[in-house]
Amino acid sequence: MKILIIEDEKELSRNMSEYLEAENYNCDIAADFETATAKSEAFDYDCILLDISLPGGNGLNILKELKANNRSEGIIIISARNSIDDRIKGLNLGADDYLSKPFHLSELGARVAAIIRRRRFGGNKTLSLNELEINTEAKTVLVNNTYVDITRKEYDLLLYLFINKNRVISKNAIAEHLSGSEEGFFDNFDFIYTHIKNLKRKLTTAGCEDYIRSVYGMGYKFEVKL
Repeated sequence: MKILIIEDEKELSRNMSEYLEAENYNCDIAADFETATAKSEAFDYDCILLDISLPGGNGLNILKELKANNRSEGIIIISARNSIDDRIKGLNLGADDYLSKPFHLSELGARVAAIIRRRRFGGNKTLSLNELEINTEAKTVLVNNTYVDITRKEYDLLLYLFINKNRVISKNAIAEHLSGSEEGFFDNFDFIYTHIKNLKRKLTTAGCEDYIRSVYGMGYKFEVKL
């Protein structure tokens, strides 16, 4: 899951990023209006944490643009405690939630998880397919009710493919999702092949059907017969 933190207070944005990455999210940071606009246009995120007062512009304009383009990211407004009018404007423009500074990082994590669960998974904490079950809250994977020991990257990869069932996902999109936009362009995708191979081995060894297919010259697909 990818998070964009739009916040000009360096210490706060760093604390938010460190906390969320410890919760197994990939985080990008934008400290001004121009950078935030560029990142939000160039990459897809699962949730955006949006400060309203930014160097170079108003964060509400970024929110307006996202909604005008029918983007699906969950958006949490981060605002000063006394900016009630801005919070109301943000909610009216389509933001999902807001947090007033200062806030506890544990509350931020809970809000992010709730929004992603609602937007991506229909409010469900578990995603199931036959013998396979993914718990998006505990970030665990079960096959035939038995836990499968997978790494964070393997979990992110499985979840990404699962929620895009029967769609071919390009190697570049997978690389961006797993590594974050800060990695830039990739010389090769050997690390994706390694993660795919290890994930498939662990799942099939546990008794799971091999749902992950390689699509030659294009990428990978989580294939489910309709």
